[in-house]
Amino acid sequence: MVSVATAAVLDLAGLQALIDALRERGYTVLGPVVRDGAVAPSPVTSVDELPRGWGDEQDSAFYRLRRRGDDALFGFASGAQSWKPVLFPARQLLWQGRRTDDGFTVEEPPDAGSRYGRPPYALLGVRSCDLHAIGIHDRVLLDRAGADAHYAAARQEAFVVAVACSDPAGTCFCLSMRTGPRPASGFDLCLTEIGTAADGHRLLVEVGSDRGDEILAALPVELVAVADEAHRAAAARVTEVAAARMGRELDTDGLRDVLYAGAESPRWDDVAARCLACTNCTLVCPTCFCTSVDDESDLTGDIASRVRSWDSCFTGDFSHLHGGSVRASVRSRYRQWATHKLASWIDQFGTSGCVGCGRCITWCPAAIDITAEAAAVRADPGPSTAAAEGD
Repeated sequence: MVSVATAAVLDLAGLQALIDALRERGYTVLGPVVRDGAVAPSPVTSVDELPRGWGDEQDSAFYRLRRRGDDALFGFASGAQSWKPVLFPARQLLWQGRRTDDGFTVEEPPDAGSRYGRPPYALLGVRSCDLHAIGIHDRVLLDRAGADAHYAAARQEAFVVAVACSDPAGTCFCLSMRTGPRPASGFDLCLTEIGTAADGHRLLVEVGSDRGDEILAALPVELVAVADEAHRAAAARVTEVAAARMGRELDTDGLRDVLYAGAESPRWDDVAARCLACTNCTLVCPTCFCTSVDDESDLTGDIASRVRSWDSCFTGDFSHLHGGSVRASVRSRYRQWATHKLASWIDQFGTSGCVGCGRCITWCPAAIDITAEAAAVRADPGPSTAAAEGD
């Protein structure tokens, strides 16, 4: 990784030139857009497609878009969905075969296409929490024996344009997880919105890789201004203000051991009485990677397909073995998810599985808050015994 040593200032024309330069190099540019009442990644070709003047309000089981009093392009918190569906699709065709007179032939899977278009992708507007989530998936899906070939194909050439967060939501706690709000690495370019239309739209752009340096150098010189210390100071203030406005906190001091010791905390019964096991938290989580694989055929019986789909540890069948479900109760499923995310993930992959984006809190219909649940287990870990039989 090239250290962030160079920086420039772009206006809206310069940002458009950046999008154009990426598209000219064959990238499908994906950025945040307002879609179906929320902000989510979609293909973009113009600055005008970005959510100019839109902010959001998020709290437990609450998400609303709101109009801001300015023309900020990135004045919202984490979107309804992360970049996970782009690099790790919810449904992935793994294999397809067609019946022939002599047996069958294996066919190249058709390009999924989807709403995201084709790789290579340029991801525009990646928040620091989601950068860390991508880094976690790199570790889980790539840095292992037998890397995930489909993830590798989407990730290999991806160009990442990060954005420093200016307006965290009421459910954000990236500061507690040390994953934001300012991107530090893992990007090719990083944008910080330091001025809006009222005083001239300006974005500080910092270089994080050789590819980023090459793209920035390719922009028309009249659209790229040299960044000075005042610009850098303004960018630093943006994330300093954001850090002071976190909506949630999570005490991570010794949390791994706290959760292991709290396997029999009465809090798990309390949360089970509220949890619907609907899987929303795992579907919006940017780091969850559980899947199942199904074999399918068309109505004629001539085409057979093997498909991988997202799954969740909250479904009863996910832990089903020949004798039944290993985790039959909602209590055990929520405990498994929270303990894996915040504790055993560290043992497996060397890092927490939570990046503090707050999506699981926002999109839980029962308003369950992982930060509150972890704090409750810390306060009352229950008897120090092994998990109850039959749980």
